[in-house]
Amino acid sequence: MKSAWKVCAVVCLATITLAAQTSTTQQPKKKKKDAPATAGEIQSLKDAVAAQQAAIAAQQQQIQTLQQQLKNKDQAVKDAQSTASDAASKADAAQSQTAEQQQAVTKIKSDMADLKQSVSSSSAAVQETQKNVKDAVESPLALHYKGITITPGGFLAAESVRRSRALGSDVNSPFNSVPMPGSSTASMSEFFGSGRQSRISLLAEGRLKSAKLTGYVETDFLSSGVTSNNNESNSYTLRQRQLWGQAAFNNGFTFTGGQQWSLVTETKQGVENRTEALPMTIDAQYHVGFSWTRQYGLRVSKNFANKVWLAASVENAQATLTTHGNGTNYLLGSVGTLGGLYNNQANYSFNPSPDIVGKAVFEPGFGHYEVFGVYSRFRDRVFPCGDYTKTAVCPIPTATGAAAAAGPSADGAFNSSTNGGGVGANARWSFYNKHIDFGLHGMGGSGIGRYGSAGLPDISIRPDGTVHLVKDLQGLTTLEWHDPKLDVYLNTGAEYAARTSGFDLNPNSTAYLTNVGYGASSFDNTGCGTETVPGTSAAGFTPGSLSKCTADTRAIIEGTAGFWYRFYSGPKGRFQFGMQYSYVTRNAWSGKGGDPHGIDNMIFSSFRYYLP
Repeated sequence: MKSAWKVCAVVCLATITLAAQTSTTQQPKKKKKDAPATAGEIQSLKDAVAAQQAAIAAQQQQIQTLQQQLKNKDQAVKDAQSTASDAASKADAAQSQTAEQQQAVTKIKSDMADLKQSVSSSSAAVQETQKNVKDAVESPLALHYKGITITPGGFLAAESVRRSRALGSDVNSPFNSVPMPGSSTASMSEFFGSGRQSRISLLAEGRLKSAKLTGYVETDFLSSGVTSNNNESNSYTLRQRQLWGQAAFNNGFTFTGGQQWSLVTETKQGVENRTEALPMTIDAQYHVGFSWTRQYGLRVSKNFANKVWLAASVENAQATLTTHGNGTNYLLGSVGTLGGLYNNQANYSFNPSPDIVGKAVFEPGFGHYEVFGVYSRFRDRVFPCGDYTKTAVCPIPTATGAAAAAGPSADGAFNSSTNGGGVGANARWSFYNKHIDFGLHGMGGSGIGRYGSAGLPDISIRPDGTVHLVKDLQGLTTLEWHDPKLDVYLNTGAEYAARTSGFDLNPNSTAYLTNVGYGASSFDNTGCGTETVPGTSAAGFTPGSLSKCTADTRAIIEGTAGFWYRFYSGPKGRFQFGMQYSYVTRNAWSGKGGDPHGIDNMIFSSFRYYLP
């Protein structure tokens, strides 16, 4: 713009100068009319004109120069505008590129941060892996042998029990032996210290493409040999608790065989072995009302989406017997034979078939629920003439058809069988983030006494020598509190055995004379409160047997409170201390002399170190 103004100013100046010169030049022309110009004047005029023309030419040249400069300036302006436009476009592009680069930089920074985090995590993982490898080498949780994983387990225990009434028993309580008031043992307390519940276990696991194979062994020392005692070396013998093998297939079927907890026993997860819901007691006999056995079993189960389980098992059978007043007209089994590897101090029934147990388990999302049933078959050999006197003649003919001889005989002997069993249910709930567990258990039936902790009988015998099933009820309630350091438990349980009796006919008359069986109302209980002198079979160690005290158990009730406190629980194992108090009452069926009952107070303590 300044250049344009300069051009305009030059043009105006030239025009004014030219006009002034023209005006000056024209004035002498007026004198021309007056007098003719001289040659000198003409030459002067020509010179002046030439000078003016030269000046005009110079001015025109200057104007052209200025115009060219103006044109150049305009072109420069246009070029500058074009350059500015290009620069603006490039600036926009650069700005956009800068934004993209900024985003890229931000992403790179983020990626670098992630990479640093990943590197840090990887470093931590590597360190953790190195630590795990070191721990696995120096402190392995399991051993690896030929493709299987072997995990040792168990605990070492220092335990004691004090009872207000002596039972002559270690840390497992024979609840059905709680003495009546007249017994000498009811006037004496007892204390025993023991390490016999210490446990050793070994778990072996192997994985196939379609199944998991498991073997489990668990033992303790709660058995005795003929030389075992508490006098000096406490040489008690190792016993098997569990010995079983299992194949668990990916399709949900599981097959288990060996000595294991009965399928009757409640579990915490489906029907899985090693998840049994045992009372938390120190007492190795657990608790009155708890239904269980550990015995041979062959079990098959099916898991349906971890919500429903169905299972069935065949298990070893036995018959526990309590009866009174019967003659020698029946045979149930025999004592064990040493050649058959049975205990010759124990009775074994001759079982016609195994027990059969079925169970269904439900875990709908809240709680664990079980329903189950057990079928048992009982048999004995009956001798119709077995309790006849020397003078009485059995009316049954002999095998040859001849008349029976006088006195007891095996004529007409036959086998008699009867079916027994029962049903039960378990339920367990967890509350308050699994700090509280509440459980209910119940079972009832005929011939199921041996499945209860109290040890009540399965059967008695009728007057004619045939098996008479004892009706039995078992129930248990558990309430438990759990936190990382402390467990507290409260249990209440009861077991009941019904009267099972009949009148026996004297072979020498037609009159019904005496009751036989279990819990008969005519049984004599008049001596249950009268102490007797000790026996002589082992001087000083044979309490006197009560006279006139049948006292068949009607019900046993137990209440228990206890706790476990863990001093340490971690990779080096677990060390804990526990105490338990139990109150037990044993109530007998009423007979002549009333319905006596015995009580016992028991206090247990336990220090245990569990293998990691």
